[in-house]
Amino acid sequence: MRSDGILGSRDAQGKKVAATSRTKWLKRRERWLVVLGVILHAVYMLSIFDIYFKTPIVHGIDPVTPRFTAPAKRLVLLVADGLRADKFYEPDAQGNYRAPFLRSIIKTQGRWGVSHARPPTESRPGHVSIIAGFYEDPSAVTKGWKANPVEFDSVFNRSRHTISYGSPDIVPIFCGGLRHSTWNSYPHDFEDFATDASFLDMWSLDQFRSLLNRSREDSKLKELLLQDNLVIFLHLLGCDSNGHAHRPYSSIYLNNVKVVDHVAESVYNLVQDYFMDNRTAYIFTADHGMSDKGSHGDGHPSNTDTPLVAWGAGVKYPKPISSSNHSDCGFRFVDDHVHDTPTPTEWGLHGLERVDVNQADIAPLMSTLLGQPCPVNSVGSLPLDYINMTKAEEVEAVLANTKEILNQFLRKSHIKQSHSFYFKPFKPLTHHSSLLDNVEGLITARDYEAAMELSQNLRSLALQGLQYFQTYDWLMLMTVITLGYCGWMIYLVLHVLQSYTSLPGINFGMERAVQKSKIGKVHLTGCLVMGIMSFLLFMEHSPPLYHAYVIMTSFLWMQIVSEYRFLKALWKHLSERRVNHIIKLLAITAFSVFILEFLVHSFTERKLYTWCFLITGASAFFYLFKSMSWRPGIPIFVCLACWFLSLFTLMPAEIPDNNQLVVASGAVIIVIGIAARWLDLNAGGNKYWLSICNHEFKSPKHSALFYLQTILVGFSSMMVYISTSHRTEKQELHGLHQLINWSIAGLSMVLPLFSANSLLSRLTSIFLGFAPSFLLLSIGYEAVFYAALALVLMAWILFENTILNLNILSRSSASTENIENHLILGSDNRSLRLSDVRIPMVFMVLFNVAFFGTGNFASIASFEISSVYRFITVFSPFLMAALLIFKLFIPFMLVICVFSAVTKLNQVPRMGCYFLVILFSDVMTIHFFFLVKNTGSWMEIGNSISHFGIVSAQVVFVLLLFALTNMFTKDIRCDSAVPSARKAI
Repeated sequence: MRSDGILGSRDAQGKKVAATSRTKWLKRRERWLVVLGVILHAVYMLSIFDIYFKTPIVHGIDPVTPRFTAPAKRLVLLVADGLRADKFYEPDAQGNYRAPFLRSIIKTQGRWGVSHARPPTESRPGHVSIIAGFYEDPSAVTKGWKANPVEFDSVFNRSRHTISYGSPDIVPIFCGGLRHSTWNSYPHDFEDFATDASFLDMWSLDQFRSLLNRSREDSKLKELLLQDNLVIFLHLLGCDSNGHAHRPYSSIYLNNVKVVDHVAESVYNLVQDYFMDNRTAYIFTADHGMSDKGSHGDGHPSNTDTPLVAWGAGVKYPKPISSSNHSDCGFRFVDDHVHDTPTPTEWGLHGLERVDVNQADIAPLMSTLLGQPCPVNSVGSLPLDYINMTKAEEVEAVLANTKEILNQFLRKSHIKQSHSFYFKPFKPLTHHSSLLDNVEGLITARDYEAAMELSQNLRSLALQGLQYFQTYDWLMLMTVITLGYCGWMIYLVLHVLQSYTSLPGINFGMERAVQKSKIGKVHLTGCLVMGIMSFLLFMEHSPPLYHAYVIMTSFLWMQIVSEYRFLKALWKHLSERRVNHIIKLLAITAFSVFILEFLVHSFTERKLYTWCFLITGASAFFYLFKSMSWRPGIPIFVCLACWFLSLFTLMPAEIPDNNQLVVASGAVIIVIGIAARWLDLNAGGNKYWLSICNHEFKSPKHSALFYLQTILVGFSSMMVYISTSHRTEKQELHGLHQLINWSIAGLSMVLPLFSANSLLSRLTSIFLGFAPSFLLLSIGYEAVFYAALALVLMAWILFENTILNLNILSRSSASTENIENHLILGSDNRSLRLSDVRIPMVFMVLFNVAFFGTGNFASIASFEISSVYRFITVFSPFLMAALLIFKLFIPFMLVICVFSAVTKLNQVPRMGCYFLVILFSDVMTIHFFFLVKNTGSWMEIGNSISHFGIVSAQVVFVLLLFALTNMFTKDIRCDSAVPSARKAI
């Protein structure tokens, strides 16, 4: 007997040691995966800047000297910032045109049309396009769109001297570092939206007039003005400022159009009177338009269509419209508008030929008029219908334009070829030299028509070649990143299957000592592959991040291959299962992907959640009613809770102020808290409520705590009303009110730590604990959303509790499978089953609802700064931002607390569910990776980046919130029949 006892003791001790070792191994592996996940997502997030946001600008390009005489000696460029084409060309209510001078120019002296801007339709990219001839440098996203991160060439650079006056946000970009320039800008203080900004246009005119007057007494200045290749640039900001402040249909904006016309007429008269040589060319245009809401940035015609009027030396005279004037009917401009768009009748110009251009075409037009080389980074095509030249000179001008674009292509091709082991050229231009020779031969033979056609075709091919090399590395990078994400997801699946399930071969993780030699070979091969690929990248002078992408991806797949024994066992296990099990697995996978795709689309369409919760509520009702028809109250509650929450995603993201609704929300929160408290205390000994309610003791301390929390919620509602009323009347926040609000918010969040540790008691206390802070930070319906979200979270708990009880009822006693699961994990958690996928999936939906239920998290502009006015009114950006972010975090913390409680209720490993959440997030991440945009409005570009960033950051974001909420949920206790059955056995 003694021997048996000793042996029995040793056997038990051995199992205990094995379980302890297993737990330590699992903890180490979890920490390792978390660290790996953080590094991987940080590195892969940076990949979008190498793929989508690479500068198109290349240096080391030689300018092409034109072989024709300059038509003009000087050029005047007038840019009316924010001037819409329709408001410029159309008449006013009395039938009078707002720009009579420029209109007379169109009819008697010059050419006109619409300049089509490419989004983002903002001031800096618009001016860069006009003056430098290329569109938005996408790498400027890394500079917050404030300045071009790469130096570029411009018409001003090529001039002998540039004179410029205007906005401090525009003029310094082009003239700040230009030695041969004379410029000035008004102070930022002049840009006051509360005034009529047309005086800014007059300021620029006055500065130019003053310069001419000074030159009459200053011989050096006069000599400077009389030299050739002179550029005069006046930036007229009035329309933009007035459009933002008063909208483009306001009388102030429309009157500003008249002011702009007056400035153009004054400049024309000043120049003509001063130089008296008719050698000046004039260009009048705008950088972008203005929407009816007083904004710009996107690709709406009101933003992309801007006026263009050209006249003077080298510019053709007006031409009557005819059927033979236009031939490019299939051509589309950069804003996707079709060539030959009909001219509105009200413009009164239908009898004159209209010549539309892309905005970047203005730069080569100005260069040609001055007889100077085009900016070396320009991608604009010379609009021949504007220039007045002989056929021979036209061909030479187009050829110079073509050579400049071709030089960019050749430079990019040379850089890529010199750094590549395997270079794939742009095939249509492999024989570009012979094409150029053909053009030269045709010019020599005076076959100008054929030379023009061939030159234009060559220019078109060069532009296609530039795009080819701009995206040359896309396939390689996107393949590596996609393989990396896929490898990470497979690695996560393997970890979850090995560590949290009872599949065969689960102990392979513990038996690695036996496999070290074979795994060592895999690792050696993997390291060799990584080394070779890094060497190749190094020889190609690839950026350091390219190495990181390749190494990370190779490492992940090396880890997957090293698990080949487990993969074989898993394949054998699946092949032995019945067909219906495989069908169930595929069906759950397909449904999960469907839900994740739904979540992806919900980032841009919040209203999808309305349908989601309407359908979910109805489905849950029928399932629960069928499963437990003896308790009809629970199915009805779950359905109504889901339907109530569905209303909030129909509401506007910009929350309107409604102080009374916030106060009423406090009462709703108190009612929900009382109902939960009553249920906790009066559910009785019913087995259904055993897992979530407290039946063992009723402590007076816990009752007092509940009453205190309820009082604090009521008090915070009262303070919402008092603080807002006082601030509205006195225009300031009372110091006492501020102190009380901070005290209520701070105290209420600590109290849940002292509540009873049964599931319903603790979650009710957490709900009431965060309510005062959320109410004090609310301005409208989001306070009701907090209550609605809590009801849905309670419905989730009831749903999970129902499933748990049905599983218990379906067995006469605790199953052997469950006991084995407990022993495998060496803890009180059971193994994960296929049906447990619903837990992280429901969490994903609710977590995203917390993101977008009351706004658009990807656009901070959709959240009102007035939310923080009950805590602080003096401008303090960091504190205000912290309070705003804290407000956004409160619903997330509520969702994560309930998620933790659900894992305890079902006795599933929380970290296993966390890794499944990350797995699902990465399915969305891959989708958002392909949705990142580098064209369109800045809002569209920024939102595509932020969507990708938000989902990528969830590996860290969710983990941090787990750590924060763990102090509230770590001691939650769920009484269940399962553990007691285990102990009995």
